[in-house]
Amino acid sequence: MRHTEGPASRSTHSPLRPSWRCPACGILWPCSTAKLRLLGRYREDRPGLLTHLAAVQKEAEADLATLNPDVALPDLTPRFVGWAQPR
Repeated sequence: MRHTEGPASRSTHSPLRPSWRCPACGILWPCSTAKLRLLGRYREDRPGLLTHLAAVQKEAEADLATLNPDVALPDLTPRFVGWAQPR
């Protein structure tokens, strides 16, 4: 599941790789808009959302490790999966 970049991604708040920032608003992805869209898309399938986010997290970990090989990555779970877990 490779996320692409380009003009469409800028308007849809998709991650800009390899930095994993939102090209539309410039903050770390998933931004608030992306979170709302993901919640809407997976409204009836929370396990599917969590599975998707875990896979995306793995992609981000690989990209960020390649981008910054000399820096230890923080735990990305809160950023990618934690926000979507049921309370």
